[in-house]
Amino acid sequence: MPDDKTKRGRSADRKLVAAMEDYEVRYLAQKHSVTMKAVKEAVGKVGNSRNKVEAELKAGIKAKMAAK
Repeated sequence: MPDDKTKRGRSADRKLVAAMEDYEVRYLAQKHSVTMKAVKEAVGKVGNSRNKVEAELKAGIKAKMAAK
């Protein structure tokens, strides 16, 4: 579900990742040096909580580095 742009500055909105909004997915992808697809897969796996998505992305990066 897209962000409610009328509710600017709401902390509840910042705690969620809107996977339908490319700019949010792109931001997380760039922040964690992963693909947009990886971000969307993380959202699909753990839900849209920003903390859980970022933890999942970090765990995936660590697993990838350990495999090398």
